[in-house]
Amino acid sequence: MQKIIPEKLKQGNEIRIIAPSRSMTILNDETIKRAITNLESLGLKVSFGANVKKEESAFYGCASIEERVNDLEEAFKDQNVKAILTVIGGFNVNQIIDKIDYNIIKNNPKIICGYSDITALLHAIYKKTGLITYYGPHFSSFGMKKGLEYTLDYFKKMFFESNSIKIQASSLWSNDLWFIDQEKRDFIKNEGMQIINKGTCEGRIIGGNLCTLNLLQGTPYFEDEKEIILFIEEDGGADKNFLLEFDRNLVSLIQCLKVENIKGIVIGRTEKNTEMTFEKWQTLFKTKKELGNIPIIINSDFGHTTPQFTFPIGGNVNLTVTEQIEIEIKD
Repeated sequence: MQKIIPEKLKQGNEIRIIAPSRSMTILNDETIKRAITNLESLGLKVSFGANVKKEESAFYGCASIEERVNDLEEAFKDQNVKAILTVIGGFNVNQIIDKIDYNIIKNNPKIICGYSDITALLHAIYKKTGLITYYGPHFSSFGMKKGLEYTLDYFKKMFFESNSIKIQASSLWSNDLWFIDQEKRDFIKNEGMQIINKGTCEGRIIGGNLCTLNLLQGTPYFEDEKEIILFIEEDGGADKNFLLEFDRNLVSLIQCLKVENIKGIVIGRTEKNTEMTFEKWQTLFKTKKELGNIPIIINSDFGHTTPQFTFPIGGNVNLTVTEQIEIEIKD
């Protein structure tokens, strides 16, 4: 499959906000206004899909399948739009992936970015079109008043600059309900990325939210790359059973991708309620003898904590794990 790398952004470009999963009604006015302001500070013009605030049902909290698909396709067809940002995650973006006209996307390639539930959409687009997609902040993420600097920095590096990107750990991180009280924040000193296994490798990034990625198993949207470096994370929904839930999801993913295709693993930082520790991660990976001695690191700055760096699904990466950790993203 021919890979398509979307054009970088420039000052004055338009970015379209769409809600392929949860609707924007979940965001308060303050968060929306601040998100617009922060995106405009990058020199971007912000526009919205026609259905971002629609809810077909209170149970699903989103517009209809047809309306969500229409907003996605219209964003790709609009020649004034140079990038697409999802409002937020949710639970049901995979409802729309069978309904999309992927020729529209392939013929109008551009940046699309989001995370969590959006994982399924990003991989569907990549698999069906070859377009590199991006796992990074939502529109809602830009509504943060404090602690956004790292996220903004790597967003700019990925979408405005042409150089390869070396990922450094953030100095502070947070897992608080920032959207409820923007002034009362709980920032934690970051211990940095940690090494489970040393080694070096290069390959294409596949990953995102683990349980969402696994929804694609057995579908036409699942990956068949041969030189894979997994970038995976999971939210805290399993609470204190996180280790067990993550383990079985990881095993399922490895079985489907085929272990010989996996050259390295980068794990995103977990939420506080999971009570994960370095020792627990060691225990988990000790049971994965089939992985051999591939490089594995944990506690990277992506996932359901903040801040987060942006990375390309299908992009090239070099991973060097010796005494130091070096992650260099090529595209």
